[in-house]
Amino acid sequence: MKIFTVENIRLADLYTIQNEPVSSVQLMERASSLCAEWIFSNCKHHTKFAIFCGNGNNGGDGFAIARMLYLKGFDIEVFINKEQLKFSDEALINYKRLKDISGISLRDFNETLRYNFDEKTVFIDALFGTGLSRKPEGIFKKVIEVLNSKNNPKISIDIPSGLFTDQINHENSTIFKADYTLTFQFWKKTFLHPETGSFAGKVIVLDINLAQEFIENTPTDDFVIDDEVILNIFKVRQDFAHKGTYGKSIIVGGSYGKIGAVVLATKSALKTGSGLTFVLAPNCGCEILQTSVPEAMFIDGGEKNIRQIKAQENTVFGIGPGLGTEKESEKALLEFLENHQSPLILDADALNIISKDKSYLKLIPKKSIITPHPKEFERLFGTTENSFERLDLVKTKAKELNICIVLKDHHTQVVTPEGTVFYNITGNSGLAKGGSGDILTGIITSLLAQKYTEEEATILGVWLHGKAADFAAEKYSTEAMQPTDVIDEIGNVFLYLNKKATTQL
Repeated sequence: MKIFTVENIRLADLYTIQNEPVSSVQLMERASSLCAEWIFSNCKHHTKFAIFCGNGNNGGDGFAIARMLYLKGFDIEVFINKEQLKFSDEALINYKRLKDISGISLRDFNETLRYNFDEKTVFIDALFGTGLSRKPEGIFKKVIEVLNSKNNPKISIDIPSGLFTDQINHENSTIFKADYTLTFQFWKKTFLHPETGSFAGKVIVLDINLAQEFIENTPTDDFVIDDEVILNIFKVRQDFAHKGTYGKSIIVGGSYGKIGAVVLATKSALKTGSGLTFVLAPNCGCEILQTSVPEAMFIDGGEKNIRQIKAQENTVFGIGPGLGTEKESEKALLEFLENHQSPLILDADALNIISKDKSYLKLIPKKSIITPHPKEFERLFGTTENSFERLDLVKTKAKELNICIVLKDHHTQVVTPEGTVFYNITGNSGLAKGGSGDILTGIITSLLAQKYTEEEATILGVWLHGKAADFAAEKYSTEAMQPTDVIDEIGNVFLYLNKKATTQL
């Protein structure tokens, strides 16, 4: 799914109105109807709604939703700024329609400050839409602050009021904190960054049928990884294949006391379908690895730490899990990189070794993949003020080094050398545990060995990793799920994918 800027969203609306054709009021009615249907289906245990409407088209959505929910039998109160009843054309039409319904209470924003809301009343935020470019002030600021102070369920329409669409907000901005955001057609960029995404809560994307021709023909560098993207990448396994068809992976890592990391990476590589899987680790982990992962072949890399990494042709290396940063392991890694030209995956301690000297970055083979979390990225490339600036730096470094960078976060970002960004929306907080990154290394290594391109391997890899985590969380909870549970669910993700892929044939 493409992520559009505010301007391109506006142009998509305009193109749809001109070419469907449909009036702007009818398009608003379409969007509001989808919101009302979602609310009706998901808020059946609530009977009362307080809807806060601004003067623009977002307020118009709110007026239309209020009318529709009232006709479905809900108790509706609408709050507006009675001191300034100057609405956009579309909002005015829906405001007049609402006024004709005697059963809906119209209250002033000032009443919000002292109103005694029932704790089961659902707040619906329709104050500001995607076009907001300044901090809420005056009565709008006060209303948002009052609503945020309450524990009532909260739903935002299209975007939480006060939140910008394409950029980070000003410091100390007042932003409505939603439990759910019913957004139209596209994910918004700020939903996907840690400083701003928490205000959106759970995001529900409602397809309002904006013109597909415009969407397809309008370029963007930002995408969300959804099922459509994945099904265009995923390759169904062929019946007449053999183990050589699906490549050779070597997971390199482990040190005394850190063998578990390389076990996890190796297990995930196997589960993801690597044809031949080797693990290069210190001899102290041989028995553990041969017992834990009997399907993988062991290569002795040293005694307690890895002292040598020998290159092999037609092999994809995934290096880093549990490697350690001792001098002998550092020397082994750097010597290997000096003589290895093929794309590989670097993570964890491999990145920590490289971060010791900026000149080491030049040793990373072109088209390789690195998978840092934010702190590892900072050690490699320096600090930034926020995640938006960090993403700009990621794009610069991916182009400069000609590599793919997988920046691990709540919504992991895959950044290509061309500057294209893919945000992952699978996964959950259960992945915030040691070992989760090791699994991702194994997954991506396996996919690259299976002849997926670097871009395909990273996009499919982060999605697969997150989807397996979602399946694990459903079974065990985000608190109790373990990295091994995520590995166990990889097979179920492939069952899901194969079913989807064969259904489309």
